[in-house]
Amino acid sequence: MKILKIVFWVLWRIWFYVLMTVPILVMFPFLFVSILKETWYPYFFRMARIWAKIILYGMGFYYKVETEEKIITHKSYMFIANHTSMMDIMLMLSVVKNPFVFVGKMELVKIPIFGFFYKRTCILVDRNNPKSRMEVFARAQKRIDQGLSICIFPEGKVPDDESIVLDEFKDGAFRLAIEHHLPIVPLVFADNKERFSYTFLSGSPGKMRVKILPFIETSTKIINDRKTVKEEARNVIYNQLLVFES
Repeated sequence: MKILKIVFWVLWRIWFYVLMTVPILVMFPFLFVSILKETWYPYFFRMARIWAKIILYGMGFYYKVETEEKIITHKSYMFIANHTSMMDIMLMLSVVKNPFVFVGKMELVKIPIFGFFYKRTCILVDRNNPKSRMEVFARAQKRIDQGLSICIFPEGKVPDDESIVLDEFKDGAFRLAIEHHLPIVPLVFADNKERFSYTFLSGSPGKMRVKILPFIETSTKIINDRKTVKEEARNVIYNQLLVFES
């Protein structure tokens, strides 16, 4: 029985990379054209959502969304969520219809094919480089001025210890949200760690629960409030994760 599980996990993980790559190759001409101008990004975003859903459904996942506050079309937000899996990116793209730009780590550029578009459409940050971190704010402002939203996983990375329910948050998402008066939309991904963690021989197809929590307004906040806002955001996500686990 254990051998069968190992065979399944190996083939299933290989299938994930097939699903990541083949749709990009099929859509490559359209994806490439959509990145020629920054103003064409919404067309790229629509195709990225199709790509994300192909991966989710192709892996045997389906998602259920519970919403406590409605996201308004054509309004800019700061989307944040807990980060436990590679599927977080796909689930975020599938759930959120408002075009947004990821702020992500530089290392993902190295992934073949995916990295080509990732580098040209996301706001990349080298967390070891203070200059790179400052440049994020200028690039984010430009994207917000284009009517786009921003998405950041504020833990910064997936914790190495999978027993951690929610790691500490970095300041960046909250400083950006306050500076640009973006409402913060906390999302909770309840099952991604169980369904598809970074442990290779693990996971299973099944349901992924998502909850969109009440928004955190920043219009009356100042930069000095960022730590308070950060803690508020972390607490609401953490408490909802505990509810899902109970």
